[in-house]
Amino acid sequence: MKPLRLSPLCLAAGLCVASLAAQAQTSKAPKVQLWMDLSTGTMAGMPEMDSLPGGGGMLGGLMGSMAGGSAQGRAGGGNTAYGHARAMSVMPPRVIDIALHNSLRPGVEASQSIPPGMRMGESLPLVPPRAQPVQTEPGEVPQEYQQHQPKGRVLLYWGCGSTVRAGQPRVIDLARARPTDYAQAFAGRAVPDRGPRVGPAHALYPNERNQVSLSRDSSLVGEHQVRGDGVPASMKFTLGAAQDLMPAIDLRTTGKPQDSMGTSWQPVRNARAYYLHAMSQSGDDLVMWSSAEAPDTGMGLFDYLSPATIDRWLKDRVLLSPETTQCAIPQGIFAGGGRDATPMLRMVAYGGESHIVHPPRPADPRAAWEPEWAVRVRVKSHTMAMLGEEMQGARGGGAAANAGNAPYGSGMSGGQPAPGEGGDGASGNVVNPVNLLRGLFGR
Repeated sequence: MKPLRLSPLCLAAGLCVASLAAQAQTSKAPKVQLWMDLSTGTMAGMPEMDSLPGGGGMLGGLMGSMAGGSAQGRAGGGNTAYGHARAMSVMPPRVIDIALHNSLRPGVEASQSIPPGMRMGESLPLVPPRAQPVQTEPGEVPQEYQQHQPKGRVLLYWGCGSTVRAGQPRVIDLARARPTDYAQAFAGRAVPDRGPRVGPAHALYPNERNQVSLSRDSSLVGEHQVRGDGVPASMKFTLGAAQDLMPAIDLRTTGKPQDSMGTSWQPVRNARAYYLHAMSQSGDDLVMWSSAEAPDTGMGLFDYLSPATIDRWLKDRVLLSPETTQCAIPQGIFAGGGRDATPMLRMVAYGGESHIVHPPRPADPRAAWEPEWAVRVRVKSHTMAMLGEEMQGARGGGAAANAGNAPYGSGMSGGQPAPGEGGDGASGNVVNPVNLLRGLFGR
């Protein structure tokens, strides 16, 4: 038998594979993992929702339906259920979701000591959930809307600019499409869900015992420590400015639906990219626009994005660069809705994602590595605006805030006029994304 001879290329490839296999064999998953999601949400030109009497109950149902979760709230207080940080929550304006998985003692209560700057007490209780919430993936059509043949069309516009570009809109005729076609049409570009699949083995905040919210002056900068049965005594970590809450987006809008409407904003600290999306109803048609340079319904982009995804989509010009401070909406694309539908604009500023692991990965890839614990922190900021109203970013009161009260109180709370309002003005019926889907799908 002739001896086996390996070429240098094969030998090098084999050594690489062996090295990677050895490294994988000496690495183990952390015994304890902590996920922290931070979100800042506002409505442009209006006071923050936790400062309005009764503000906790007006938009909760809408925001929870958009996120696929249960949106519970109370006036002037916090969110009472885990999962709001992934939604477009604006009440309370600052949301923190914490999930702990302790493989040594699954489903056992723990606590997290927090720095004084959070203004939420000395520690937060982490409590196992009573039942696992049912969540809808970003971009997925809710199941109840998939049971009916839809009607109307979806008209997609995209790109910043004052005029409609050649080749637009992209038209999706829902009445003629197969169910798989219109479901795919709404899915669009999205990222896999990287959040914890919370269940009885986790311990969460907020919970039924404590729903204290972050305030306007809260900061997570400082030392944190997780304590509990089976939690390593070493689980202490320090968060810096990069892991802190992002500021509210100071968004300003100008123009009417029949015009080219303008949007501008101040740079958001720690923002890595921006994305804007607007929608309105025109008869049976749903009109959508996004700031991306590619046609997409954009439903899946309002979520936390990894740094790699942000960099890739910046290169693809799906997201706006952090240096961008303005974007124009093409003229007349929302004019067909008339007085019965005020277009809604949503905007997100993507922050960073940080990973802390103890002990750190050894420099020697051959050394055994058994991390005791790991922490992941994600941050984002978002805002909403009713287009056609001159929004000058004057949160906290003033003419801009008063101009927003009528559509906020009427359109968002199920179509009933706010106290003292006639409800028949041009801005009295604000587009509700959930109702748009109901209309399209015959519900």
